[in-house]
Amino acid sequence: MNLTIQRLEHYQRDGLNFEVIDSGPLEGQAFVLLHGFPETNRSWQETSRILNAQGFRTFAINQRGYSLKAQPQARSAYRSSALVEDINALLEIIQQPVYLVGHDWGAVVAWELAQKYPQKIKHLITISVPHKAAFIRSMLSSNQLLKSYYMGLFQLPIIPELLFEKFPKIGEALLKNSGMTEQQLQDFRQDIVQEKRLSSALNWYRAIPFSSNKHLAQAIQVPTLFIWGKYDAAIGAKSVELNKQYVNAPYKEVIMNATHWIPVQNAKQLSKIILDTIH
Repeated sequence: MNLTIQRLEHYQRDGLNFEVIDSGPLEGQAFVLLHGFPETNRSWQETSRILNAQGFRTFAINQRGYSLKAQPQARSAYRSSALVEDINALLEIIQQPVYLVGHDWGAVVAWELAQKYPQKIKHLITISVPHKAAFIRSMLSSNQLLKSYYMGLFQLPIIPELLFEKFPKIGEALLKNSGMTEQQLQDFRQDIVQEKRLSSALNWYRAIPFSSNKHLAQAIQVPTLFIWGKYDAAIGAKSVELNKQYVNAPYKEVIMNATHWIPVQNAKQLSKIILDTIH
């Protein structure tokens, strides 16, 4: 496939079919955009529009569990190594080093992808969630463990689905308290709950026990931009402080007056930071 003349609407790996929003100039340098929980590739619409206007081509993927034809049943199918290989399959199609951008869980995938395939990444841009080693270390020396209570809750069977589907006022209160707007909550109801993505999205949390930490402390070897919102309810300042210790390459850190939901709520500022950094 010659991507300079063809749009990519989906691609396959291991029997799964992944949905892609491919936009911008066909010959533009490639950005790969990885969403987090509980959002879809639509969370990148405004960022993509700005990057496209600057001559870049963007590939926003619905990741495993979010693409409706990529929802395996087993929890173990959502371990981080599988999530990384899903995106690597796209990089194999693109066949050029990319600007890799990840938010929330998408950032977790982006960090691990950069560890394993540094030669495929021109610049790593992670939003909200730092390197896993920095995150885990911060749990021992700050209030991060308390902030991460929901990660334990979401690993339970049935309970999270009940909260969001049967008692939505309770479930959605968690999202609202994290800074989500009413429009984002509406998108969540439509894209995640009504379109049957909730259980497979929660499997990212339920697969945590199946994910290996063998290369936990491995440093990143590609230029890295890390962006965090100072009002982030899920990620504390300590892990941000520790993050630079795990990047053995040019590193830039930007702290925004923002919540956790930077790609949707701060797309213009985010895009400007990215463009200023890579130019």
